[in-house]
Amino acid sequence: MNAKIRSIYRYPVKGLSPEALAAVTLSPGQTLPADRLYAIENGPSGFDPAAPEYFPKQRFLMLMRNERLAALDTHFEEASHILTIRQNGAEAARGDLRSPEGRAAIEGFFARYSADELRGPPKVLQADGHSFSDVAAKVVSIINLASVAAVENAVGAPVDPLRFRGNLHVEGWPAWREFDLLGTTLAIGDVRLKVVKRIVRCAATNVEPRTGSRDMEIPQALMRSFDHMDCGVYAEVTAGGLISAGDSVRTPPMTERQA
Repeated sequence: MNAKIRSIYRYPVKGLSPEALAAVTLSPGQTLPADRLYAIENGPSGFDPAAPEYFPKQRFLMLMRNERLAALDTHFEEASHILTIRQNGAEAARGDLRSPEGRAAIEGFFARYSADELRGPPKVLQADGHSFSDVAAKVVSIINLASVAAVENAVGAPVDPLRFRGNLHVEGWPAWREFDLLGTTLAIGDVRLKVVKRIVRCAATNVEPRTGSRDMEIPQALMRSFDHMDCGVYAEVTAGGLISAGDSVRTPPMTERQA
């Protein structure tokens, strides 16, 4: 099968806008650089930047409960760590997330924007080497675009793949082929990705990723039509290197998978 990467995304701030990348360098045992690098704490979480640990997403502002985040257009500049938030086409807040003043500007915006959803003052969180992923392991998420098309058929309406907030969108596999690849290693040039886990979907996928409207019931549709609530897989980087949109994604021969 001639599978390839259609597109690459990362999410510098958990729950906020995706950033499309033409290419990215992956490192063994790591997420995409700057993926889920920051999060907005929703009330005191106990997160310690000096000793970062995994916390469930409910401790932060996130789309499963805070769908209005998707109505914001946010842009993160990796070189400067400046986050710009645009609301209704106009700049609403801007700040360097590494500086107290910049964080205060962003926190002030969310204190107003998400006032009725907050359990305490919002706080920008970050820790060196930490990713605010939905899972404790450092992984790359892969979305099979044919599986998304199968979901479209099940719900009877277009489904934007960005609802699933994945890192790599792959085309060329049949629907649900990614589940057959658990335990195998994908090759993208010199990069190797070991597929380790199916991704169980939550209510965040019900949110339209540009308007913030909660207009679908994706997990229920998955269960009703396919007897599971999964879409996409997590993979661990076992050999690093540069990958680009358009690169071929090779799977091991069947004999090797059966060995």
